Amino acid sequence: MNRIFAILLTIIAALCANAASARVTIDITQGNVDPMPIAAPDFLGVDDSTTSLGRDITSVLMNDLERSGLFQVIDQRAYIEKPEGVNVRPRFADWRIINAQVLIVGDVVELPDGRMQVSTRIWDVYSDEQVGAVAFKTPADNWRRAAHKVADFVYKTLTGEAGYFDTRVVFVHETGPKEKRVKRLMIMDQDGANPVPLTDGLNYQVLTPRFSPTQQQITYMALFDNRPGQVFLFNIETGEQEQLGTFRGMTFAPRFSPDGRQVIMSMERNGNSDVFKMDLATRRLTRLTDHPAIDVSPTMSPDGRRFAFASDRGGSQQIYTMTADGSDQRRITFGEGRYQTPVWSPRGDLIAFTRQYKGRFYIGVIRPDGTGERLLTESYLDEGPTWSPNGRVLMYYRQTPTRRDGTGGNSALWSVDLTGRNQRRVRTPADASDPAWSPLLP
Repeated sequence: MNRIFAILLTIIAALCANAASARVTIDITQGNVDPMPIAAPDFLGVDDSTTSLGRDITSVLMNDLERSGLFQVIDQRAYIEKPEGVNVRPRFADWRIINAQVLIVGDVVELPDGRMQVSTRIWDVYSDEQVGAVAFKTPADNWRRAAHKVADFVYKTLTGEAGYFDTRVVFVHETGPKEKRVKRLMIMDQDGANPVPLTDGLNYQVLTPRFSPTQQQITYMALFDNRPGQVFLFNIETGEQEQLGTFRGMTFAPRFSPDGRQVIMSMERNGNSDVFKMDLATRRLTRLTDHPAIDVSPTMSPDGRRFAFASDRGGSQQIYTMTADGSDQRRITFGEGRYQTPVWSPRGDLIAFTRQYKGRFYIGVIRPDGTGERLLTESYLDEGPTWSPNGRVLMYYRQTPTRRDGTGGNSALWSVDLTGRNQRRVRTPADASDPAWSPLLP
């Protein structure tokens, strides 16, 4: 899993001086955004090899942008002009005829050292101006990641916010019959490409994997046949695994702190569960809640000042917040049903959750002060939200009901943006659950 990817990023032209007022800028803070029509001809090459790479890069780029829900990629069969080069000014009238607002052109050049250079320009079709350009060098076998980086650049140029395409997702890969399910860790690109197993699922089952925000490390819960579930650390680059302490009771629902120096989790003692945090350097354990109710699923705000967690201390399971030392515990949800699996947005403005009510499951968001609750999805079973690193998209898993004949009950990964209008299935090799989104890759 140690994919050394040294990209020399060179900005060859900054955004034009009036980019802030450019017609092509998308305001993604609106409640409903109409997709922007964009054109993306295949990136040009100078021979069969680079031409093929150019087509592949363009395909991944268009898929990334289309899946975001913010862009509508115009069918290449409608294009009138065929770009002659990344440095050649386009015939803007030809692109206006097909209603393209933005034109993305690029090329791929093989370098003497065996690497390739990918160059991209973004044009505002209606103002006849360049709004962004970028070029970088990378090994040719990392063309897919190069495409994701171009997509991130386009996204940031047109929205003003960081993209989320050059990322990975770790999840629970599920196979076998329902009564003897095999659950193992698997990692893949955010678009479902390059799935790689991390554990074999033979000696133990895995649940709730979570990424470290600062390094290539995962924490997860492992279930053994005759032992309580325990929290482990997994190094993605080396494959090394380490149990996070030895405890008599079950430890579960682990997450990293925003600085990656602590793991927060729930721990069962004497038949009751509370929230704890562990310093990874000293392995010192600190108890944060001490209540006869069940306190689970802790998550920390990006600034590290507050926690959110789920508790049934009010009669039904609801979401609460507290300070980093466990004080000032406040209930923030008051709706009917059960609230669970809270997770704080990387932006700090929202907490995502799962809500169960009248036999249906929902993925929703709420502000940390308890206002502005919105439900984004609904199905037989939607659960386990995880945020994209820019805080604009949620991934979760959806399970279908089991039929009377025992078939069905399949689970798959889905994504939805904060408008709730862009729900899309994420491809996986088999059934999948418990997704966790990585930060942007270094």
